[in-house]
Amino acid sequence: MKKENKLSRRSFFKTTAAAGALATIGTGTTVTLLTSCGGGETKKGGLIPLKEPGTYYVPDLVDFARDGKPLKAGLVGCGGRGSGAAFNFLNAGPNVTITALGDVFQQQVDDMAERLKREKDIDIPESMRFVGLDAYKKVIDSDVDVVLLVTPPSFRPEHFKYATEAGKHSFLEKPICIDPVGYRTIVATARQAQAKKLSVIVGTQRRHQRNYVAAYQKVQEGLIGEITGGNVYWNQSMLWHRDRQKNWGDGEWMIKDWVNWKWLSGDHIVEQHVYNIDVFTWFTGLRPVSAVAVGSRQRRLTGDQYDNFSVDFVMDNGVHLHSMCRQIDGTATNISEFIQGTKGSCYTDFGDHAVIKDLAGNIIWEYDHEAEKEKHTQHDPYVLEHINWINHIRQNDPLDQASPNAISNMAGIMGREAAYTGDLMTWEAMTSAPLDYTPKDVNLGKMDMKDFVVPVPGQPLS
Repeated sequence: MKKENKLSRRSFFKTTAAAGALATIGTGTTVTLLTSCGGGETKKGGLIPLKEPGTYYVPDLVDFARDGKPLKAGLVGCGGRGSGAAFNFLNAGPNVTITALGDVFQQQVDDMAERLKREKDIDIPESMRFVGLDAYKKVIDSDVDVVLLVTPPSFRPEHFKYATEAGKHSFLEKPICIDPVGYRTIVATARQAQAKKLSVIVGTQRRHQRNYVAAYQKVQEGLIGEITGGNVYWNQSMLWHRDRQKNWGDGEWMIKDWVNWKWLSGDHIVEQHVYNIDVFTWFTGLRPVSAVAVGSRQRRLTGDQYDNFSVDFVMDNGVHLHSMCRQIDGTATNISEFIQGTKGSCYTDFGDHAVIKDLAGNIIWEYDHEAEKEKHTQHDPYVLEHINWINHIRQNDPLDQASPNAISNMAGIMGREAAYTGDLMTWEAMTSAPLDYTPKDVNLGKMDMKDFVVPVPGQPLS
């Protein structure tokens, strides 16, 4: 499990000065309400598309996957999100099943097998239940067609690489990488998957949420004009944690409490806030050039990561994106994205809103949820992403979502390291950096816990 080039974080980052002011953004008062047809009427007035029709991908979000050859799936990671992804896959279409399970812990595997039997009448024999840090290899090497990779995210690049080398289609839960070494592995593996004509989908489910997809299309049509800036947020109460039990080894505790440890989760700016950052990079087609940030640890109970970040990204067209995320009890909640353009603004959020306003603050387009309810029966984006994945596989129409998601993942990594160090981070320095968060010796027992410390900006790191 050991990786090379374990250098200090400060030893390789080269920084450059960045100038510019935050884009001025505003909302305004709603005075009119138009459904999606309003965008078409506006287009007749002479909109200039952000991207030309046919040059960008729009998923076909049907209610049920097409029938076809049987697809046998292997599940790697049987925790809460893993079990969720498994049932999303099974509910997506006909002639699909799960035949192999893998997890670091026996109890997780057995609980998942019992649930599959109880709820789906699927029997997973003992011979197809794999346990341990190498369980992913045994699942992938079994007679499966597709794999659901849903372990803590630090393991994702290696698991994706192994699955692709074995010729398996992959579902990758977000985030797909937590450091530059993992980023480069993901990018290289995505190219290999393309060459092998494999379909790869990522669990940033907003890319399969109908209101987000509709808003994305309107932005591409030019409804808000050229992009001038944006704000993205994931602010919520404290996330879950696991208190250490006396019989748990160091590694066992950290993996069971993984969402609080930066080597496992990438910190919450990468693990959770990537959803919002991904919306901005997806809608705009922009990637960050540099990032400067602040962050701190105020009330987190376990682990070694922060509980708040605020990042100023400069994108490759010079506009600024403000990114904010927080996990602290008793604070204001905001899970949303705001994109400003020369002609208007686009607002989307976790509450299913998707609204476009003109510069005066008038609503000129809003997603019509009632029309969706009349037309569709499946509304869960977690299921819709699996429907789309299955359809691409059965249509022999390879899909690569790892490459675009690697960009938003790297943006989160840049923001995190900018906050951790206090330095200005650049895309060039970060994407080529040897920074690798994987510990020297990953095991379930005793590990060197002095390596897991909370970063302090402005101080040298060993």
